[in-house]
Amino acid sequence: MRRALAGRLLALAAALAVVVGLVVQVVATAQRDSGYFDSDASRVANLFAFFTIQANIIVLGTCVVLALRPLRPRGQWFWVLRLDGVLCIAVTFVVFHVALADLQDLEGLDRLADFMLHTASPVLCVAGWLASGPRRHVTWPVVRFSLAFPVLWLVFTLVRGPLVGGWYPYPFLDVDDLGYPRVLLNGLLVAALFLALATGARWVDQRLPGGRRQAG
Repeated sequence: MRRALAGRLLALAAALAVVVGLVVQVVATAQRDSGYFDSDASRVANLFAFFTIQANIIVLGTCVVLALRPLRPRGQWFWVLRLDGVLCIAVTFVVFHVALADLQDLEGLDRLADFMLHTASPVLCVAGWLASGPRRHVTWPVVRFSLAFPVLWLVFTLVRGPLVGGWYPYPFLDVDDLGYPRVLLNGLLVAALFLALATGARWVDQRLPGGRRQAG
């Protein structure tokens, strides 16, 4: 019972971190006077092309559902999204803190949003999953289907880049600077990290206690 309550509270905390981070990031972006895109609307809309933002939105949706109605039976696609949320936000945390954090010097609202979306929500989301699951839903089909989102996001990013004048959300995906072979290699490395985490998540899911299995 205590573990289940802790899981629900961590899920709510993760969702709150995402909401605060998204709202603050939108406000900070709208207040900028300049950027790659020439209007407030286009700069705000472009936020949603970032893997970080999309991962946090998945975390928000799945954490709210589990916090408010934890015992409701759910189908396989919910568990795919749940695994995507946990793994994508974990990848966001790792890639950001290993490869991207030193590339920027943020202040004010941007710094707060950065902390909420790259540190607070990943830690809270993963902690909630470790604390209470729900368990025994990371099956091999769920692992396989979970790969669809990051692959589709990469395809979307590489197709969209030339259409918006050569803008790419992260330096390691900048085709104009690195070329397609290097970018595809970088994408492959991130995909390998994701697959390793997904396989590890299945191993952990089979062994940790925390929440009873639900139908689906």
